[in-house]
Amino acid sequence: MSEKKRIAVIPGDGIGKEVIPQAVRAIQAVGAPVELTSFDWGADRYLADKTTVPPEGFSMLARDFDAILVGAFGDPRVPSNIHAREILLGMRFQMDLYANVRPVRLMDASLCPLKGVEPKDVDFVVIRENTEGVYGDLGGVFKQGTPDEIAIQEDVNTRKGVERIIRYAFEYCVSNRKLDGPPRRRVLMCDKSNAMTHAGGLWQRVFKEVSAEYPAIETEHMYVDALCMQMVRDPRPFDVIVTNNMFGDIITDLAAGLQGGVGMAASGNLHPGRTSMFEPVHGSAPPIAGKNIANPFGAILTAVMMLADLGLKADAERIEGAVLEAVREKKTTQDIGGTLGTREAGAWVAERVSRF
Repeated sequence: MSEKKRIAVIPGDGIGKEVIPQAVRAIQAVGAPVELTSFDWGADRYLADKTTVPPEGFSMLARDFDAILVGAFGDPRVPSNIHAREILLGMRFQMDLYANVRPVRLMDASLCPLKGVEPKDVDFVVIRENTEGVYGDLGGVFKQGTPDEIAIQEDVNTRKGVERIIRYAFEYCVSNRKLDGPPRRRVLMCDKSNAMTHAGGLWQRVFKEVSAEYPAIETEHMYVDALCMQMVRDPRPFDVIVTNNMFGDIITDLAAGLQGGVGMAASGNLHPGRTSMFEPVHGSAPPIAGKNIANPFGAILTAVMMLADLGLKADAERIEGAVLEAVREKKTTQDIGGTLGTREAGAWVAERVSRF
């Protein structure tokens, strides 16, 4: 680990420009052996010179960096959101970051809206296929603006894409333990195959075939609507959930509600063995941008994921421990019960990290 890991930092838009500096502050406070390089990709750059992604930008990231830390994209000054689409979705698709990994962990019982739920009851991960589905933007509109308008959005599922994300879920289950120690034991596949029979049939067949290679792992299947209902009734049975791009997007936002909201949620967009991208879940949140009230913990916990993925596990655990302490002592932003601003909450975590 003597060679420094190279990290590209892209704060982006809105609160991304507030929370990512706090994640960087935590990384620097822990003394992680990394080299950080910032990029100005986002709405400001687009409005200044119409650049979304510089020429060969994605190739440069894949070639020159070990990981990418991203804030958020989206700005009302760019109604088309073209820069967000070309940067964020472009990164996922062109760099083939096929596994979106979103851990759902409750740090303190006070953050969960469910009665009688303790931190040990909410500790699962959602693994979402990240490069196919309806996000491929295949389809079109016919007779737009008329009473006969037709809109078609295709849901694309390939054998390769489905198999590799399901296999990734099983490998994740084998290789990772719950935070309080026990091994992970169950993979649940979520779909809507009773309505989406063609795509659902492919997912069902591949899940059955791949699961046969992992006899020690328990398997389960749920329709997405039933899973959502179960998640808000009792999240304790969940361990590893694997699903498609759209359902994964929806259920992870629901799951974030179990851990204190999207301001606490981290994610990674991964391709094992390649440069991967890490981003907090919350989005750019224009209404609160610039007010020093955004929760920085989602971004800081995203940095924790990134450091762990880079093999810097001890540094990751130190930062995560500081965030956990901040939550329990209410040294947080108002959305999760504290009184601190974005910068102040980030500073508290960085100061605590430097003591460990």
